[in-house]
Amino acid sequence: MMGVGKSKTDACPLSPSLGKSPGVEKSQGLQESASKKPDNLPMHDLAEPSPTTPVPVPTGEHKGAEAQGDMLEGEEEKEEEEEEEEFLKFVILHAEDDTDEALRVQNLLQNDFGIKPGIIFAEMPSGRQHLQNLDDAVNGSAWTILLLTENFLRDTWCKFQFYTSLMNSVNRQHKYNSVIPMRPLHNPLPRERTPFALRTINALEEDSRGFPTQVERIFQESVYQIQQSLWKDTRSSIRRQVLS
Repeated sequence: MMGVGKSKTDACPLSPSLGKSPGVEKSQGLQESASKKPDNLPMHDLAEPSPTTPVPVPTGEHKGAEAQGDMLEGEEEKEEEEEEEEFLKFVILHAEDDTDEALRVQNLLQNDFGIKPGIIFAEMPSGRQHLQNLDDAVNGSAWTILLLTENFLRDTWCKFQFYTSLMNSVNRQHKYNSVIPMRPLHNPLPRERTPFALRTINALEEDSRGFPTQVERIFQESVYQIQQSLWKDTRSSIRRQVLS
């Protein structure tokens, strides 16, 4: 008996999506997601990621340039420190026992007559040779004052100081008339006992009525400016020779 046989397609039940294939559903889903407005997305989703800037690794040339720059800065700082050194108006050379009297004369010239800055030899840096300090004192000031007291001739070092100062003033033209003997109020050295080489130079006499006039005539600002300019030129020349 022949009956109606079921086809192979009947074995698969019908899809509940009314005949739509899975491919069609996927295509429609993509279209719907693409039709969404981007305004609804968070800002961090819209922003494009910024590229990361690579950090340069210093090469040997860069390191060398940096080291050279540091050296130049160090030299400039050293030059600035050296330029900060001040050219003094005067230095007072005195016997060791006359330090207090030298300080009094220093204050007198600086405070009463406005001649500053000045220094006494006892204030020179300690721990250095006396000859180096003497050279710096004489060449680093416009005038060298020799404090003539009774103690001055008793001190062999003082004799060396005044001979060296006189020779310096003779051998260097800009130091001419820069050595000033001075007899202070206390314990002055008598004229008849003053060494002949110093008697040829007009000395400052503190007990004289003409003392203020003497001070004004000797310590002139124009002379100081000339001495200071020559001092700076000499130091610059020496510094260039050292660096070359």
